[in-house]
This record gives sequence, C-alpha cells and structure tokens, in this order.
Amino acid sequence: MSTTVTDRDPWTPRRLFGDLLVPRATTLALWAWVVFNLALVGWVGVQSLKESGEVWISPFGFPDSPRWSNYSTAWKAAGFSSAALNSTVLTLLGAFLIVALAAPAAYVLARSTRRVAGPLTGYFAMGMSIPLQTVVIPIVVIKLSVSSFMTDWVTGWWDNRITLLVFQVVLSLPFTVFVLTGYLRSLPSEIEEAAELDGAGPLRAFLQVVLPLAKPAMTTVLVLNVIGLWNETLLALLITPLPEERTLPAALLSLYGSMQYSSDWGALFAGITILVYPMIVLYLWLGRRIVEGMTAGIGK
Repeated sequence: MSTTVTDRDPWTPRRLFGDLLVPRATTLALWAWVVFNLALVGWVGVQSLKESGEVWISPFGFPDSPRWSNYSTAWKAAGFSSAALNSTVLTLLGAFLIVALAAPAAYVLARSTRRVAGPLTGYFAMGMSIPLQTVVIPIVVIKLSVSSFMTDWVTGWWDNRITLLVFQVVLSLPFTVFVLTGYLRSLPSEIEEAAELDGAGPLRAFLQVVLPLAKPAMTTVLVLNVIGLWNETLLALLITPLPEERTLPAALLSLYGSMQYSSDWGALFAGITILVYPMIVLYLWLGRRIVEGMTAGIGK
C-alpha cells in the first residue's frame, strides 16, 4: 500500500523551504541590514570626535582623546547658524502646511461617493512616482519667473526661501494625501453620522471628531515630512543659491568643498552628525507610531 505526500505534510521540502527557511532568512537579512546601518551611524559619530590623522590611521578605532572642538569648527566654517535656522523654520512651517492642506483633501476623497474621487486618488499616487530630477528645468524657470515678477511688479523684493517653501509643500502633497486618504477610509462613517445627530456640521465633525481619530496617521505623515524636508538638498541647491539662504544640507556640501582641501575630516564628520543625528533621534522616538499610521489604513 503506497502513501502519497501532500502539501499539508509539514515535512515536505516545499513546505519546509517556504514556511521555515524563507521567513527566517528574510528576518536574518533585515536584522543584518539594521545592524549595518546602526553601525554606520555610530561609526560616523565616532569619526566626528577624531583628529584628521586618526580618521585615516585607525578608521575603526576610538579616538585617543575626544575632540569636541570639531563641532564648533564645522559650525563656524559652514555657517551652520543661519543654515540651521533656515532648515528649522522651513521644515516646521512646511510640514504644518502640508498636513493642513492634505488633511481636508484626503477627507473629501475618502468620504466622496462621486466617481471622480477614485481617479483623483490615483493621480495623487501617480504624483509620488515622478522623480524630482525630471522637473529640474521647469522648477528653475518658475523660480526665476516668480522672483522677477515679485521684484519688478509686486513687492519690490523677493526671498527665494519662500519659493523653496512653496515647492517643498507642493511636491510633498501627493504622498501625504495618499496616506491620509487610505487611513480615513478605514474609519467608519457612522462617527460623522453620530456627530451630525448631536448637531455638529460637517466642518465641526471633521475638526472635532475625525481629526482626533486620525492622530496616528497625522503623526506619521508629519514626522515623515519633517525628515524629508530637513534632508532636502536638490531643491535647496536649485532655488536658494545665496549663502544666507542655505539650508543645512546645502551648507554641508559647502563644508565638504572647503574641508577636503584643508583635510579636516573630523570637522566634516561632525557636520554630517549635526545634520543626520536629530532626524535619527526623532525617528527612533516616534518610530512605532509611524509604523502604526502607515499600516492602519492598508488595503482600505
């Protein structure tokens, strides 16, 4: 009497490979990637406390004596004072405007029963797939036209940081609207109906009922936009050429241009640390909320 082996048999090679080896190998690969990135971040921080000679003589060792003066050297050489102020103001104001504009738009798309709501959501998704490099020339042309128009015909002056803020907000809206739309669709519509029975209008129901319930998704897009705006480099180089208008990434590139000739590599690593570490701390602090907000509305 012969016996047959089915896919339900836990010892078949297919089941053994699919259910045991692949998940474990994937988990191991992900943890290896996490450890590598954490080690790289720690390595940059260690290099920022070394003298230039130590960076090359013992690249994987610890400094004999921590050189905290590298941070002050980098801060002064790159003009990080004004750059940090520009980055902070543009990042916070930009993230607030993005969420303030995207939340009502996402709510309308999530609750609308019109046929146009679906295609519009798709268009926002398509907007995320457009590389910034493909629209560099239109961005520069618009920037020059706006600056010339405002200077010659309206105010008599113009600040390129305003243009940078506008472009940052516009280019970040597709992702934010798409994420918030998916989350708001996961919320039951009965909550608005209950608010209407209590005498609340649509605007009041949105502000006092829907937005508090959408706090996880709002936190997610807010933090992700803060990280994205803080690290934005290409737009800053294209739109804000003057030293007093630079953001931290642009100032860091300027620091690299000067430090590679003076060979002050410790100060250069200190500048990288100043730029990168605040966003890493922010992400580690709010990482779990970001994941919850990204996955709560999936599939809706």
